[in-house]
This record gives sequence, C-alpha cells and structure tokens, in this order.
Amino acid sequence: MIRGYAAQENNEEVLVLYYQMRRAGILPDSFTFVNVLKACTSLGNLEQRKDVHEDVVRCGLESDLYVGNALAAMYSKCGNLEDSRDVFDKMSQRDVVSWNGMISGYVNNYQFGAAAGLVRRMGMEGVKPNSTTMVGFLPACAQESLRMGKEVHGCVIRNGFEADGLVRNGLVSMYAKCGSIEDARHLFERMPQRDVASWNAMIAGYAHDGYCDEALKLFRKMQQVGEKPSSLSISSVLPACAHLAALEHGKEIHAYTIRSGIELNVIVVSAVMDLYAKCGSVGDALQVFKKMSKKDVIAWNVMIGGYAHNSHCNKVLELFGEMQRAAVRSDAFTIVSVLSACAHLAALQHGKEIHDYIIRRGLEANTIVGSALVDMYVKCGSVEDAEIWFSKISQRDLVSWNAMIAGYGMHGHGKQALSLFYQMQKMGMRPDEITFTSILSACSHAGLVEEGWQCFDQISLLYHMTPNMEHYACMVDLLSRAGKLHEAYEFVRNMPFEPNRSVWGSLLGACRNYGNVELGKYVAERLFDLEPENEGNYVLLSNIYAAKGRWDDVRKVRKMMKDRGIKKNPGCSWIEFQNKVHVFVVGDKFHPQIEKIYATLENLTEQMKLAGYVPNTSFVLYDLEEAEKERILCSHSERLAIVFGLINTCNEIPIRITKNLRVCGDCHTATKFISKITKREIIVRDTNRFHHFKNGLCSCGDYW
Repeated sequence: MIRGYAAQENNEEVLVLYYQMRRAGILPDSFTFVNVLKACTSLGNLEQRKDVHEDVVRCGLESDLYVGNALAAMYSKCGNLEDSRDVFDKMSQRDVVSWNGMISGYVNNYQFGAAAGLVRRMGMEGVKPNSTTMVGFLPACAQESLRMGKEVHGCVIRNGFEADGLVRNGLVSMYAKCGSIEDARHLFERMPQRDVASWNAMIAGYAHDGYCDEALKLFRKMQQVGEKPSSLSISSVLPACAHLAALEHGKEIHAYTIRSGIELNVIVVSAVMDLYAKCGSVGDALQVFKKMSKKDVIAWNVMIGGYAHNSHCNKVLELFGEMQRAAVRSDAFTIVSVLSACAHLAALQHGKEIHDYIIRRGLEANTIVGSALVDMYVKCGSVEDAEIWFSKISQRDLVSWNAMIAGYGMHGHGKQALSLFYQMQKMGMRPDEITFTSILSACSHAGLVEEGWQCFDQISLLYHMTPNMEHYACMVDLLSRAGKLHEAYEFVRNMPFEPNRSVWGSLLGACRNYGNVELGKYVAERLFDLEPENEGNYVLLSNIYAAKGRWDDVRKVRKMMKDRGIKKNPGCSWIEFQNKVHVFVVGDKFHPQIEKIYATLENLTEQMKLAGYVPNTSFVLYDLEEAEKERILCSHSERLAIVFGLINTCNEIPIRITKNLRVCGDCHTATKFISKITKREIIVRDTNRFHHFKNGLCSCGDYW
C-alpha cells in the first residue's frame, strides 16, 4: 500500500499509513523506509524527518545502502547538508548513487568547492563516475572555473559519456556560463541529435554571455527546424529581448506562448513582466502581474524591480505594502529594490522602517542588503547611520566599500573617502572601475587635486587598468572645480578618445562658476552637437551670459531653445513629512500651506537681510528690475521646502530636502543664513552632492 501511494506521489497518505503501521507494531523494512523518506523529502516536515531517522536507527537499518542513500538525499534536498554528510560518512558501503546524491546536494545548495572536493575524493577511492555524476557536477564547474570544466570534459571523453544527450547539454551550458561561447557553439553544432534541452542550453548560453542577437536568432532557427520551444526556451529568450529593448519581438514571443499552449509557469510569466518593465512598458507588466492567479516572491520582485527600473519609486513602496498585506515573505532582492526607491526619494523615514523590517526578518547579515542599507542612508543624507551600518557588515564585499566611499564623496568628506580607500587597499581588496570613479569624484567635491592625480595614476600604474571615460570626466571635474580651466581644457584635448557629454558638462559648469565666457561658449557648442535636446546646457550658457549682463546673448540662447522646441525643466524640491512626500516647484501656488509658507519666508528674508544677506540677482536669467529678481529668488523651490520644514518639524530634527537640479548660488547663501537664524540643521541633496548647513556654514566649504 505504501509503495502504491508513493508511486502516485500521495505523500501525506504514505506517512499516514507509515504511522498506522508503526502503531500496529509492524517493523518497517528497507523498502518501506526508502518510500517514507522520499515522502518526508517532499513534505519538508522537520519533526517527521527526525522521527523516521530515529526509527531507521532503532530498526538497525542505518547501514543499509538504499536506506542510507535515501536518508542522505532527504537531508540534502531539504538543505540540511551537515546531516546529509554525516549520514554519507557513516555509511559502511557506498555505491555511485551515494556519491552522486551527495555531489548533487552540494551543487544544488551552491557549495561548489565542497562538490569539487568530493569528486576528487571519489576518484581517489577508485569509484568510477557515471554520466549522472557528470551531469550533476557540471553546474559547479560553470561557477568555479573553465579549467575545471575542461578537466571534466576530458573525463567525459575518457569514460565514453559524450554520446549521452544530458551530458552534452550540460557541457554546452557549462562552456557558455564560463564565457567560452565558441566552445559551447562548437559542441552544439557537433551534436548528432538535438532535443529541446540542447536548444535551450545554447539559447540560455548566448543570453547569459550577452550575445542577445544570437540568442534571438537561434530561437527563430529552433522554430524553423520544427522544434517546439518549451517554457524554459521562452524564459531564456525573453531576457535577451529585454536586454536589446526589443519590445515588439518580445510581444510576438509572448503571443506565441499563449497561442501554443506553452505552460505559463511563474518563471515564464515573470520573464514576460521583466521584458515589459525593462522596455519601459510598465503598464503591460502590471496587467500581466494582475492576471496571475498565484503570485510568489519572484513575481512580486519582478514587478517591484520593474517599477524601480523605471524610477516609479512611490509605486515601489506602494507595491511593497501590498506584498506585505498579501502575506508574501519578501527576500533580499525585494529589500534591495525597496531600499533603492527610498534612496531615490530621499525618504529617510521609510528607509528606517524598512531597516526595522530587515532586522525583524533576520536579513541584516546579508551582505547585499547591508550594502543597500549603506547606500540608502548615504542618499537620504544620514552619513552617520551609513557609517554605523557599514561598520556592522561582517563580510564586506567590493559593493559595500564602493557604497561607503561614494557616500563620503557625495557629502563632501573627501579625506574620509581617501582614508577608507587606503584601508580597503591595505586589506587586500582590489578596487574596480566603480571604486576609482567614486574616489575621484570624492576628491573633486573636496578640492583634493593632488590626491586625485595620485588616484588617477594608480589606475594604470598600480592596477594595470585602462582609465575609462568616467575617470577622465572626474579628472576634468576635479581640475575645473579648482579653477584650473586651462589645465582642464588641455586634459580634454589630450584624452585618448572623443570627450562625451559628462566631460564637456563638467567644464561648462566651471565656466559658469568662474565666469569664463569664451571657453563657456566653445564648450556649450560642443554640447549642443552631442545632446541638442538637453535644456541644462542652454541654461548654463544663459547663466554665463546673464552673470556678465550680456542680455542680448541671453535672449539669443532663449530664442535658440524656442526654435528647437526645448523647454527649461522647472526646478522642484521635495521633503518627507509623516510618511508623505511634499513637492514644491518654483513660484508654487498650490500647496495647502503655501500662504503660511510665503508669509514665514518674507519675515525670514527680512531677518536675513538684517544679518547681512544680499541677494545675488545674477542667478535670475531675465532682464528685470532688482526687486522683481529678488521676488523670483525668494520663490525658488528649495526655499519653499525648507520653510515648510521649519513650520512643521521640531527643532531637534534636521530638515532634509532634495532638489532635482543643482542648488543655485543665491539659495546656497540664503540657506546658510537660515540655518544660523533658526538654529536648525538643514541637509540639501541636489543632482551633484549633499550640502549640510549648520550655524551659518555649509559642509562644502563653499566649494561646489
């Protein structure tokens, strides 16, 4: 009876009968235990597993080969590798099935080094592998090294397993995942017979290695030769479409999937959602998501990640709330997307609530989550919290170090960034391109020219890497901010490749700061060629002319913008209060508290003037009377957001605002006065960096 129910995979009934058998005093034999242990594996009940194991020992069958294999398999498939290995080591006899089960257990639980060690021990003990050994171990080679994979390939040839279809498919997948796509294709082409798994392995290999065009072509060829794609084929080719932003191709494949009756499992549906989201069609992704009858954590993650990818950060937070209400247990990937949204919105309170949730869930030890927390705190303006959390990460990876170094740079703490960079090097951590971008940017924001040059030279001289465009852009920014405009221009002229918009943009910003009209005009013309629709470049050139009183030139630039259909992006600032984000635009008239805000601001401006504040009307790009220019300056969005914070928050809490553009010079000066008069700490995040205002001073030291 037990064997019959086991054959039907009716595992609950298998265990019911087993316990009835035990209460009746009937001793189970090895065949009984093998079936019962398989049922325990499927049901995943820890107490039942322990009960059955104890019964095995009481019946003296722990040395039985088949029972031992079933016990080891049960523990490994449930992720309990220590108990599985303990059973394996205590077996008085082992066959190739025993070894294969333990190797697969390690591979399936991502312990690839342990799997490799067991394969070596298997050879030392004279146990001959079979094709199942090869198939089970090849995924480990894909994660460990190509050299190991080639050794296994040699073993396959020596033992005559090359004709086995599963082994061939495993080899194709292994070579592709090791980045040796030519070897994978060579094996694929030599196959005398290909099944759907062969095509899937090659398509997935192309997609994995970034050959997305080839993946799409091979999928088409698969259809042309009459091989019907499976759900795995679809889930392999759709990411290639997403990478290519080939929305129409993706839609065709989605439609084909529905017409062909291919199983729309959660992996396929998630791949469809991911395609739509990454191609900017979030509405289509949401429709697919809503139609899912059962949504697991993968589906929720894809939808949340889709919103995050398209910068719909408020939607990320809303959907995360729905996920919690639906009692779906989130994982590290969910948390990283949600923290990214909090960082983008500078929503510190939301971020802290997510941090509390992370602690309750026990995810704080996850390095990826830890790095995301550091990034969130940094971008929400709380570098102190970022430092605390960074110090608590027990196993810091390169992402963690990069996040903290970049954070120091954003907040103008260049020397702390350098200190951390040197500490990282002393600990043997090799910097990557992102590390150097972060440290060079930190040097730029802090005016550390010599230190910046030293770091730039390290890229090629110490680490034998080739500086990329971002590194050159950082150096131009560093020299430009320091007022070394001629040196910066010569540096640009001698670059090994054509400068991009970031390089010229850094130089144009410096021309505005230092009033260099001629160079500014030349650089702006280069930018107009590179990105004719970017309104920021026209505005900066207008700023340069306006500062010199060249109103005719300002009007020419404005006419050029009008002729080209370019509109100035309006400045806006936002502040989080009581879990709601309040947004202000320049000259705002619609916020519920706007009258009180303007009245408070008018009174504050009078106090500022008495304290020595003189409005710098050169930041107004219109030829108007001085009084009108002052009125425009006073209605800038960052001032409205700051005053909202003064009205609604208590004195002990810093006012944190975010602006979508660079803070204007006059607002920077005004905020210093406001911080001194009101005795409040004000933290402003603009597109370039953070400014911490306290007691009339700014953390940037007016170097920005």
